[in-house]
Amino acid sequence: MRLDDYDNDINVGEARGGGGGLGGGGGGGGLLLGLLPMIGSRFGCGGVVVVLILLAVFGGLGNLGGMLGGGTGGSSVPQVGSPPSRETIQQVCDASPARRDTCRAFSNAQNTWEKIFASESQSFSPPKLQFFTGSGESGCGSAMSAMGPFYCPTDRGIYLDTSFFDELSSKYKAGGDFAQYYVIAHEFGHHIQNLLGTSSQVQQAQRRAGEAEGNALSVRLELQADCYAGVWASLNRDRLDPGDVEEGMRAAQAIGDDTLQRQAQGRVVPDSFTHGTSAQRQEWLRKGMESNGNPAACDTFSGQI
Repeated sequence: MRLDDYDNDINVGEARGGGGGLGGGGGGGGLLLGLLPMIGSRFGCGGVVVVLILLAVFGGLGNLGGMLGGGTGGSSVPQVGSPPSRETIQQVCDASPARRDTCRAFSNAQNTWEKIFASESQSFSPPKLQFFTGSGESGCGSAMSAMGPFYCPTDRGIYLDTSFFDELSSKYKAGGDFAQYYVIAHEFGHHIQNLLGTSSQVQQAQRRAGEAEGNALSVRLELQADCYAGVWASLNRDRLDPGDVEEGMRAAQAIGDDTLQRQAQGRVVPDSFTHGTSAQRQEWLRKGMESNGNPAACDTFSGQI
């Protein structure tokens, strides 16, 4: 995918901190995050997939809107995040080729969604992009490579350790620049849900629901974020290269709940799904791509998914 260089007005920084105990969302997520160092890495060096199953069983990561195995993206009790980094945008974004590509995709997504909101006469507030290496602090608690990329609604930050992309390519055979951009666009989609109030509505509904129903609501939220990623791609179709769509579909297939559970334990537990099956993730990403840039095509909350 051919993207322009990043704009110099994007909000980018380094999420530093760590050290102390693990924070995070409510419910079982906080307990599970405390076990992560003992279990292994979800998308880090170890790549132990069993943690994905545990995340699903214990209700995900609470308030985090993650690419895989995360929670609803709703609000949480505010926590102190990392202090602002002193590096310039260029120092942060140009620290590695992966970071530079991420900044370019983030900048493009910001410009795209700003235009969408303007066309509807709606006010748009951009998120911030926070890189970390290994671990750091977010407004939702500790950030760890094992958690994968996630969106924190408390400080409106997208948190990312670019080592995730290496894991996506080597372990899950879903490499390519567009596969990486899909990840960023998905997390940006969670920010759009936060701005529109969708995330908070889902979290309120989950408080009244049982575990299975709450998980089903999380699936609808995550599939909508996939569709929003497709909307972004639709509005940038003139920048796509041959094979980009296929890269995105391979990534969506690789991170479906059923595929990951089958790989980890040889069976699937549909009631524990929090992000949707591989087929569902591919379907909603494709719907967004075929939407002609219309977010209204991403209504995952009406009817069957």
